[in-house]
Amino acid sequence: MEGVKTIAIDGPSASGKSTVSKGVAAELGFIYVDSGALYRGVTWQALRKGVDTKDAPAVVESMHNADWDFFVQEGASAFSIDGDVPVQELRGKDVRESVADVASIPEVRKFVVESLQSLANFGSLVMEGRDIGTVVFPDSPYKFYLDANPAERAMRRYRELVAAGESEKAEEVMESLKKRDQIDSTRKTDPLVVAPGARVIDSTSMTLEDVIQAVVDAVER
Repeated sequence: MEGVKTIAIDGPSASGKSTVSKGVAAELGFIYVDSGALYRGVTWQALRKGVDTKDAPAVVESMHNADWDFFVQEGASAFSIDGDVPVQELRGKDVRESVADVASIPEVRKFVVESLQSLANFGSLVMEGRDIGTVVFPDSPYKFYLDANPAERAMRRYRELVAAGESEKAEEVMESLKKRDQIDSTRKTDPLVVAPGARVIDSTSMTLEDVIQAVVDAVER
């Protein structure tokens, strides 16, 4: 894996991680990795098996009993679970509302971290998440933490949901974000923090292009 680079982009919900990471990956010709998709995949698998996502042992059992396969598709990492490739299913409301509980389970985090680390075998990566720079690739010299004020993040998520046909009100989105932030920052295993040495970028008043360029410039330097 000589010459392989891993760019870690962390931050809270709706901070722009996904859009920025995709843009950076496209600019540099790297593989884009959405670490959150894997947590949502574990959640989706549990839900479709009728598992209570607050029942940690049952969630872990459904995760380990599944057949997982990882591959690269159109410049991004992807996976199948028991032969099925969930995409839109991972964005459903049931998954969205349960994933924070699933992601707080230590055994789930261990499985996801090891799976994410193995993706470096495919080549250079731009990986976004909440603990990429602290846990998944702590030795990477390319670490960034994206943030934005809560009102801006709530509005971004609201626009995403409206575009996807969801009808949640802005106030509900704000409360959902607050709940997710609380869970992410206080969980015992791998809480959301700024990684040592990470460059913090507040994107509240920045354009998408400006944020992408800031990351690309820092990596190329």
